[in-house]
Amino acid sequence: MKAALEKLNQELGELEENLIQATQHRQIYLKSLPKAQGVSAENLIQYLYFRSEDRKVLQEQLHLYGLSALSNSENHIHRQIQTIRERLGQAYEKDQLNPCTYTYSKEKIKENSRLLFGKPDKAGLPVLMVTFDSAFATDPDLIENLLLHGMNVARINCAHDDENVWKSMIDQIRKAETKTGKSCKIHMDLAGPKIRTVLLGKGKKKGKVKVAVGDTIWLSETMDHFTDEQIVLHPNEKGIISSLAPGHRILIDDGEIAGRVSETGPGRAAVTIDRVSSKKGRIKSEKGINFPDTGLDIPSLTAYDKTCLPFICRHADILGYSFVKNPGDIQNLREALQRIDGPFPSLVYKIETPDSVSNLPALLLEGMKNPPFGIMIARGDLAVEIGFERMGEIQEEILWICEAAHVPVVWATQVLENLQKSGMPTRSEITDAIQASLAECIMINKGEHTISVLESLKEIMLRTSGSRNKKRFTLGSLSMAQTFIQSS
Repeated sequence: MKAALEKLNQELGELEENLIQATQHRQIYLKSLPKAQGVSAENLIQYLYFRSEDRKVLQEQLHLYGLSALSNSENHIHRQIQTIRERLGQAYEKDQLNPCTYTYSKEKIKENSRLLFGKPDKAGLPVLMVTFDSAFATDPDLIENLLLHGMNVARINCAHDDENVWKSMIDQIRKAETKTGKSCKIHMDLAGPKIRTVLLGKGKKKGKVKVAVGDTIWLSETMDHFTDEQIVLHPNEKGIISSLAPGHRILIDDGEIAGRVSETGPGRAAVTIDRVSSKKGRIKSEKGINFPDTGLDIPSLTAYDKTCLPFICRHADILGYSFVKNPGDIQNLREALQRIDGPFPSLVYKIETPDSVSNLPALLLEGMKNPPFGIMIARGDLAVEIGFERMGEIQEEILWICEAAHVPVVWATQVLENLQKSGMPTRSEITDAIQASLAECIMINKGEHTISVLESLKEIMLRTSGSRNKKRFTLGSLSMAQTFIQSS
């Protein structure tokens, strides 16, 4: 056994040296960051290197000898390896030990979450974010109840209503804070690009048209070369149709209707419908349309978003950035904010496209330039874009990588959705809510049973808080980590 343990220590030593080299080779990222972000950024880079290769064999060896299997070490990976080596007899000088300990990292993410979202009702539990409806603006009793039942953050979606309604909502929140003695952060989401269906041909007058598997519909910005009996959709954003190619998937209304591009021509593309999941089988106007295989050259920060920024800077604590794809998008938003007088809110970047998933490490490093900030797993559009079957693994990977960066996460979309709409939860969404409690913040959508949702979430969080922490799975390689390490 002694020889085997010595060999294991040697393997860990080689891994440790590679982690150090991975950091040294990526100093360009660290030099641009505030000094206070250095430890977190180094840990992120080291964790990405660690997860860029399959570590399951090493994990099994560590299990075999009763040592830490490294599967719970996202937030302090180098120091945990050093701790294991110390158990195996390795001696370190004090200045050789990585300062990113388990205790340091736990306190760091707790502090980052507090700065971003405020204090949770109970230490160690996620904060709760509630999406506001315009009716809330005239219902002060409801807002007081929301605060008393655990709402910590109020979310206002700038895709809906206008500044007068938003101001009424915020005024009601501030009055309710004074009355209840509870505090509440204001989170305002930018609308982002609105890629929506616009019926140009058949069904235009009624705003809907029936389709079936095998039908051909057309994407076009005009009705040129089409008859009124053909189904023609305009995706409501210029430049999309010219980017399409045969085989690209087209998903309408959260994937209820799916097809593939079968033909392209000047200013138009034919789409063959290959799935209709909705009972009525209708395409309606103003429904979302996704292009998961198509590289779209559409700015994340729209002209409308820019008109909202002055109001948001005056009133919001947190700004949610929709459809962010790469660090350049973050830089564009910062430049727009710097043109506005006064301080601007903390930022939360919404992960809802394949690009934002693959670029997550780069987004985190860019975000570290202006802390505090957070990441939102916007599971609605994200599930449609990457495929529902991948959603489980991707949301886990986002949690792990954000944990490595000590960055708080918002778990969003359809949390206890059936309970919110009908007053009765499904079994599966209770399990999903348990998973949601692993994030630092849980966002719930608007609905008639918000108080019941808050009560249920609090009970679920209290019951599970002592038994789970983030995740524990086998250490296969992560594609996000591979992409970052190989390209940097």
